[in-house]
Amino acid sequence: MASSLLPAVASILILGLAAQLLANRLQVPSVVFYLLVGIALGPEVFGLVTLETFGEGLETIVGISVAIIVFDGAFALKVERVREAGTTALRLVTVGAVVMFIGTAVAIRALEGTEWEIALLAGALLVATGPTVITPILEIVRVREHVAAALETEGIINDVTAAIGAVVIFETLLLDDLGVPATILSFLQRFGIGVASGMLATLIIYVLLESDIAPEREVQAARFLILSAAIGPFALAEAFAAEAGIAAAATAGIVLGNLELDHEEEIEEFARNATLIVLSFVFVSLAALIEFDAILELGVGAILLVLVVMLVLRPLVAIISTISVERFSWSERLFLASVGPRGIIPASVATLFAIELELAGNVEAGQILVGTVFAVILATVAIEGGLARQIGDLLGVSPMRTIIVGGGRVGRALAERLENRGEFVIIVEDDQTEIERSRAAGFTVHEGDGTETDVLRSAGIDGAKIIVAATRDDDQNLLICQLALSKFGIGSVYSRVNDPENVGAFDSLDVRAIDSSTATAVAIDDEIERPALTHWMNEIGDGHDVQEIEITAEDLIGRSIEEVNAEIPDGCIVATIGRDGEAHVPKSEDTLQRHDHVTFLGDADAVRRAMKRFHPHD
Repeated sequence: MASSLLPAVASILILGLAAQLLANRLQVPSVVFYLLVGIALGPEVFGLVTLETFGEGLETIVGISVAIIVFDGAFALKVERVREAGTTALRLVTVGAVVMFIGTAVAIRALEGTEWEIALLAGALLVATGPTVITPILEIVRVREHVAAALETEGIINDVTAAIGAVVIFETLLLDDLGVPATILSFLQRFGIGVASGMLATLIIYVLLESDIAPEREVQAARFLILSAAIGPFALAEAFAAEAGIAAAATAGIVLGNLELDHEEEIEEFARNATLIVLSFVFVSLAALIEFDAILELGVGAILLVLVVMLVLRPLVAIISTISVERFSWSERLFLASVGPRGIIPASVATLFAIELELAGNVEAGQILVGTVFAVILATVAIEGGLARQIGDLLGVSPMRTIIVGGGRVGRALAERLENRGEFVIIVEDDQTEIERSRAAGFTVHEGDGTETDVLRSAGIDGAKIIVAATRDDDQNLLICQLALSKFGIGSVYSRVNDPENVGAFDSLDVRAIDSSTATAVAIDDEIERPALTHWMNEIGDGHDVQEIEITAEDLIGRSIEEVNAEIPDGCIVATIGRDGEAHVPKSEDTLQRHDHVTFLGDADAVRRAMKRFHPHD
């Protein structure tokens, strides 16, 4: 046993981590490579990992790994982020979960002709998406906060409810046939045990974290206590009820993650690294146990089931969850409908149930369960996970970011104007008061010191088109601009300059600097000389807009303003044409040239349509 276990474990760990590095390099969600590695190591290819490899320890290994993964995802799920999704997140974990559960069960029953108990069991399992598959996707596809929060909340909560629901159905309907009332009561009991265990463990861990039990090794002690917070509640809850441990780990993660803890950044980094190791191990291990024969025996029914889940049920859940929610654009709704891969919870619990069914003599039921669940996992991970970046690019849900470092009055005022124009704005701030004010105003805030490279990188500067340094300290602003230009190669860098005498330092870096004195003087002068236009400009985003774009529509090059007038929507005019660094108000006979920059002014919708016509590749 030991002689075969060691090379199997070593291979899983090494190849799993290699898959993570390859995924980062190719910008593909890591779960896709975990799946491929697992299949290669499994009995279908090399046979290095089989069901007998781990013996009776499989359930324990998978359980502890899942506890760490769920805890880490829950720890990162801040209340403020959940509020970003609001109604949508609530619907996804309630009405959406019920629709997916019932719809999947009915589809399995109709398409595969299996017993209702097996259909309901598989339907409950396939509700879960989970952080194991959602987090790697969101690392590749940078969506707006409310979309990410909705997917993350759905993954965490539905992992818990799906696991508990599946166990309850398995024990009360499939094994003992106790009926629906007993099933519901058992679900509530297990959920309650999990939450209570998580809260108790959280209280103990929090007291220990605050007690400075090892002052000389404070950070190290905090890391180990957090690891205990993931495993301890899981083990405690599992001692009372199967699968209640997942609810315990999730509860502990959510509560601790939203408390003010010392060394929180170090704790998060440690939890994330631990999760990467166990995630690669458990996903590869379970993928190695996929039985293609069990899937193939389902025939056309499995294919039709996958199509129903991906093309009917998931879009229906997305529509129900986002209907009347104005914050979600149609592109974001379509992305939500297109991305719902299944992960660790369905795979692990289905495998364990199949073993129990086979031991009980019901081999056929176990094969149907495993085949059904793994068919959906394979398809959704390969298609929705593997093509997530392409789906995001096609739908345009990964807009280039504008990062504002400094969430004070100036930063918030600028963020409001930019967001009113549809820009994707992230505020970077380390002052808790300003963070709370910015979040209360509805802005996306990344907590940290904007003069640090790691903070800027984690805020998404690699995908940013504009950086604005807007702190009250000119030295900090100068350092931020230098980092943006030299470290990250950002082309458009702007800065607030608090002392006009410092403007020269910014000019030497080719940073577009706006000093407070001049900006205030210009604003007052505009208010005196051109009040109507000033008021109009100050209300940009409330139905009207001004935008400048470079002409890329080949059929418009060489044509005069008079000729292209019919191409310009009503309610919009060409205010200026910029050429060779100079701008002028165009005459009707002026012709458009390649690389001209055109400024449109007018109604917001008309301006957007004009931009799309003159710059179709944006």
